[in-house]
Amino acid sequence: MSTVDLSHLRACIEDAQRAAQNGDRGPSDPTQYEDLLQRLGSARLKLPPLYRETVADPLMRALESLGPGGFRNLLRRDPQRVGAAGTLLDIAQAVLQNGEGYQEIATDAFQEVLSDLYDGFLSAEDRRHVKPPDRGVIPPLAKWGEPDFGPYTWPVDATAQFGVRAAIVNLPPANAKRGLLAWAALAHETAGHDILDADTGLKPEMADAVEAALNKAKMPAGIPKYWASRIDETASDVMGILNMGPAAGIALVGYFRALNAAWGDGPRLRNEGPEDDPHPADVVRGFLAASVVRLLRFTLASDWADAIEAETMKDVSNIVLGDRPIPTGTARRSAEVVATVIARRRLQSLEDHALGEIQDWRDHDEMITARLRGLLQTDRGLPTRYPQGVYAAHAVAAAVTAALEKGGKVAHVFERMEAMLKTMHNLNPSWGPLYVEHPGDLSRRFARLKPVARWTGALAPPATPKGAVLSGSPKSGSRSAAKAGSGLGKMAGRKKPLRVTGLETEVSAGNSSAGGREPLASGLAAAASRGKKSRTQRGRR
Repeated sequence: MSTVDLSHLRACIEDAQRAAQNGDRGPSDPTQYEDLLQRLGSARLKLPPLYRETVADPLMRALESLGPGGFRNLLRRDPQRVGAAGTLLDIAQAVLQNGEGYQEIATDAFQEVLSDLYDGFLSAEDRRHVKPPDRGVIPPLAKWGEPDFGPYTWPVDATAQFGVRAAIVNLPPANAKRGLLAWAALAHETAGHDILDADTGLKPEMADAVEAALNKAKMPAGIPKYWASRIDETASDVMGILNMGPAAGIALVGYFRALNAAWGDGPRLRNEGPEDDPHPADVVRGFLAASVVRLLRFTLASDWADAIEAETMKDVSNIVLGDRPIPTGTARRSAEVVATVIARRRLQSLEDHALGEIQDWRDHDEMITARLRGLLQTDRGLPTRYPQGVYAAHAVAAAVTAALEKGGKVAHVFERMEAMLKTMHNLNPSWGPLYVEHPGDLSRRFARLKPVARWTGALAPPATPKGAVLSGSPKSGSRSAAKAGSGLGKMAGRKKPLRVTGLETEVSAGNSSAGGREPLASGLAAAASRGKKSRTQRGRR
């Protein structure tokens, strides 16, 4: 019997659908030249040095080079805001919204997810034994707007025309208050695209490998080329799941249903993948998600994969890829091949390593997610800081799985998720006074770790009584502390739970392989250090 609980998937879909149908467009585009320059000059001072230097200052220099006449001409030549004018205005909005405090809690929460997902694939700590990326990538800036387009990104090669060295990722303004599944879609937007371009030759090598593997598997004519020509979107799906686990996979299915319902097609996945659409058909993306989850290295991987595949099958009718009808079995097998190649094939552009060696999702990620899920489901005060090894991807995964469970309260979980992410963002060194591109690079190397039971630290909400002490695992000062050995790994089975005096609420593990019941905060702290290698063991539609 499966332990995966999707009882409230429909409620999550309806929540995302209502958000997609919301007409809130956010702040108006800043189309007055002098006013824009003045506002940018003030807003840049609120950004950390890293983003002043790589985004705000280059943008202002580009505007000054254009002058008032050039700026007006640029806007006039792109009235739909889908080209250069759209790029420039979105960059400006990202700077202004971050600098002027638009939806401050939601914006900071959004920004923290973007930073974490980038850090997961590009930091030196996560790429240990893999060469640094050929092109350094700064985590993108968050921006709200354009509800008609849903989540999307201007990759760094688009923003570079204005001298900007970071991407811009957009969410519709309604997603600042609802639409939880859209936040999991950020794993696709952020963990793909620019990251694929960070290593020279990665994308074409991956496309060639996918096509060759599908030909070797004797897939029907056209199928190998269909998948290979959509490698950007396909690999982004895979990388998002490697980074955020099964929550990203089931959220993809639910979010696509929500968007299709909002656009008038009903809450079901599309079976058609037109030749001119760079995205694979929804149903084969569902099969792909299930196949990737099945490859993940955590206990309930097969259960989650079966659940995602079963949800996808509910919407299958007549699959057409390009202009070719495809039997369901063939579509599923092709997705399995593609998932295996992208996640597990060792590639020359990664120095004979695979993407799944840089990021994967393991049982300790599930354990952390289970503990965060417990925090999200209660009404108690949230911690003021989280142990090292607890990341934004865990928080979003916890929120999605908490909302999916029987009795899940989507709005309640969403509000607390944003508060949790805001707290994480407040301590993010990239948003402090230093030039820190990837927080994962800030790590100590220990000659030896203290025994688990002797570490003391703090994971206490504001209401925790004076003197409360968390005893548990060693706070992994290095994101690679998971290599501490089997003693840490066995923590999951300890008989006597770790305890936090004053914060001993017990919660069910729920959608997790963690199992059992454990004091809330103590279990979180223990999980954070339980074999974690900087989450290493872990679309635009």
